[in-house]
Amino acid sequence: MDRKWVYLFTELEAAEASAGDWEAVRGLLGGKGANLAEMTRIQVPVSPGFTVTTEACIAYLGVEGEFPADIWEQQIEALQRIEATTEKEFGNPARPLLVSCRSGAKFSMPGMMDTILNLGLNDEVARGMVELTGDARFVYDAYRRLIQMFGTVVRGMHIEVFEQVIAAKRLAAGVSSDSDLDAEDWTALTQRFKDLVRTHTHAPFPQDPLEQLRAATEAVFESWNRKRAVDYRNASGIPHDIGTAVNIQTMVFGNMGETSGTGVVMSRNPSTGEPGLAGDFLVNAQGEDVVAGTRKTLDISAMAERFPEAYQQLCEIADKLELHYRNMQDLEFTIEHGTLWLLQTRNGKRTAQAEVRIAVDMVDEGLLGREEAVLRVSPEQVDFFLHPQFDEDARSEAQLIASGLNVSPGAAVGIVAFDADTAERWAREDGKAVIMVRPETRPDDVHGMLAAQGIITSRGGRTSHAALVARQFGKPAVVGVESLEIDLVDREARMGDITIREGTEISIDGMLGEVYLGALPTVVPDVQDSWLTQLLGWADEFRTLEVWANADYPDDARRARALGAQGIGLCRTEHMFFEEDRLPVMREMIMARNHLERDEALDKLLPLQRNDFEGLFRAMDGLPVVVRLLDPPLHEFLPDHQELLHELADLKLRLQHLATLQEIDDTLDEIRAKQDFLERTETLLETNPMLGTRGVRLGMLLPELTRMQTRALFQAATQCMREGVDVKVEVMIPLISHVNEFRQQRRLVETEAREVMDEEGQEVPYKIGTMIEIPRAALTADEIASTAEFFSFGTNDLTQTVFGISRDDAESGFLVHYMEHDVLPANPFATLDIPGVGKIMRMAVELGRGVRPDLMIGICGEHGGDPKSVEFCHEMGLDYVSCSPFRIPIARFAAAQAAVQEAGWRPMPAAPRDEFRREEAAAPVPTEEEAAVSH
Repeated sequence: MDRKWVYLFTELEAAEASAGDWEAVRGLLGGKGANLAEMTRIQVPVSPGFTVTTEACIAYLGVEGEFPADIWEQQIEALQRIEATTEKEFGNPARPLLVSCRSGAKFSMPGMMDTILNLGLNDEVARGMVELTGDARFVYDAYRRLIQMFGTVVRGMHIEVFEQVIAAKRLAAGVSSDSDLDAEDWTALTQRFKDLVRTHTHAPFPQDPLEQLRAATEAVFESWNRKRAVDYRNASGIPHDIGTAVNIQTMVFGNMGETSGTGVVMSRNPSTGEPGLAGDFLVNAQGEDVVAGTRKTLDISAMAERFPEAYQQLCEIADKLELHYRNMQDLEFTIEHGTLWLLQTRNGKRTAQAEVRIAVDMVDEGLLGREEAVLRVSPEQVDFFLHPQFDEDARSEAQLIASGLNVSPGAAVGIVAFDADTAERWAREDGKAVIMVRPETRPDDVHGMLAAQGIITSRGGRTSHAALVARQFGKPAVVGVESLEIDLVDREARMGDITIREGTEISIDGMLGEVYLGALPTVVPDVQDSWLTQLLGWADEFRTLEVWANADYPDDARRARALGAQGIGLCRTEHMFFEEDRLPVMREMIMARNHLERDEALDKLLPLQRNDFEGLFRAMDGLPVVVRLLDPPLHEFLPDHQELLHELADLKLRLQHLATLQEIDDTLDEIRAKQDFLERTETLLETNPMLGTRGVRLGMLLPELTRMQTRALFQAATQCMREGVDVKVEVMIPLISHVNEFRQQRRLVETEAREVMDEEGQEVPYKIGTMIEIPRAALTADEIASTAEFFSFGTNDLTQTVFGISRDDAESGFLVHYMEHDVLPANPFATLDIPGVGKIMRMAVELGRGVRPDLMIGICGEHGGDPKSVEFCHEMGLDYVSCSPFRIPIARFAAAQAAVQEAGWRPMPAAPRDEFRREEAAAPVPTEEEAAVSH
């Protein structure tokens, strides 16, 4: 009789007859293969598959890589039987069967041998799967993974060959994560990967699925003798002559049992939301043993081995309860001599990912309407998908050393750097992950902030410079850490009793506003999660409020558009001048002593500004771009006054110790220049710069600045229009308090725009509007609306001026006390103060639309990404909210929830279907890879 090298999962009896006892079966099929076969025998749901034995591996390696013919023939036969069982066909684009090829020795050797996923994909099958699933991104992401794994595992290519190409694609696409690449990117990368395989291995990637499977099986066999596997066996005392089995399968899931037991089970996985029971189970135990942690629990799949009927019954009851409550259930149960008793059921708590998937799945299953699914998930849960998070187990054991305001969510780990130059040098030159720690940040710190993984400041609030920049670029940040004392001389910081030196590794959680000592492991959620994409698609169907973005650079605009932005509601032109090469020129312009010096500086700035605008228009082709004219508090562009005084004092001190006449003359020249510079700076210093010479006031005093910005803007627009870009320009004049300010600046803009359009021979459609951020502007909105074509509420400054408080100082001072003692219900700089600021906004809307009924009105403060504030904007009848790019999905979702709630939607009644999903309860449960393919 021919030797049997391959066993289906259903052929455990045959393996036992050949091998003998269970230990010998494990030696023959490997631990993984033996367990898969056992689960199949006891009717635990496992999708069909087969195991190529360890004896086959030994035979293959014994003849120096010659694949014995009868082994391959048996694999083909087993594959055909799997095709018959699944009613799918390996390599058939209409009914594709994809399999994984995994190692499985008798003793577990995690990560030491090789795995290849998605075998069976080729060009033709990929096209077929796109037609079947409608998800080209998933298909070609899966396909490139197969080529990448095949190239490294089978052909011996270095992983960096592929990773460098992916990194270049990320850079070209302007994204930071593989999950942000779209279907077109993955399709192109798939072709590029095939070219790389041909170039590096002098052989093409095989289009024949059977050739893939054979090569993958050989590669797993050969991985038994890889150095890492040999070293692991040496360290673990595992024999070198037992070989590894190869498991060809689509799924493996759970096994176990006895006659009595207890457990706690969720009707769906509380971490991922996958359908099917998930929980803890114990044999011969009481419920307290499970929840108290006094015994090591088993996965709920263990129940199926001992209690197949009770497990089936539990599945049916869990489905019935889900149907009744239309929600995932948390059940406690006891089994007494094989009889199932339920002790409790309740709506189960779950992660953000699970909440999203369960909501979508329950719509597909008929348990929820789409409206309820949108209401079921909170905007904060959507936010989770957009930022890295710390591993919760690691967080629970970490040392918390400080806390502050949670102004920009996400998790970041790095070494402490106390200034921007050090942060940039360590990050860019040394490749180190850096957390920049400062008392506060200034515009000339931006390069360090961009280089850093995260930001901490001891001062500042939710709309401070650090907070705004961090949110704009998706940097986790904690500001206003009152316990933080920074010694920039000794390069150390104290947080309570802890002293950390520069270079110390720390972790920050921008979601919670916490700082930890040491490096915590992070998990990056998938923003392209297919269930989240589906849910956001439904949200977009319901909402009436548009969602625009605050974006100052082309990369920001592209990112915002990819996240669903319908326009740019705020381009802060002053941010374009914060870069290192532009800030000195901007200072030259502001501190110019005459028109000639100022014009020279403006001539340098104009082409820089024009190029920025061109990039924005190209990125937002067909969508509106609202460009706010310059609106910085003047002090943000001035050199630090205290630093100038110190530098002048140092020069005078140095003068006393000079020996030669030439040195004295040179130093005196330096002193005179520094003194002149200091005097010009002092003439521009203001007691309250936030209410000083900024916004429209700067344009009124320096009309040439408004003309330069207008010229750059319209030159960019005409150039882009010649390229075929659909440009929609909206010019926004900031910080007006009187209609006459707006009229004068409008005339200036119109005159310069007309001049540029005549010069270029190109008409540019445009609007001119204003920000409503001063109470008087809101109170006289009817006058302003007579000449303004749109309003945009600048709620950061409006809140500051309505309350009469400094937003940067208040959040680290009395405002905290107010919230702790219920003077204020919430931080008004985080969530709109509806009774006060909201009343003024509502008045402005009514006054403005009373004069101009079609007046476009939006909001562009940071409140545009706050769910409660978005709800108020919807209720007030605004046209759009504008927020930081990374908060766009949150705003989309919040706007949809506001619309659904306003429509008076009520939950649908539970459907009387007691047998719902009963058949699915006994069906095979897919692995993660298979579930992704199926979805």
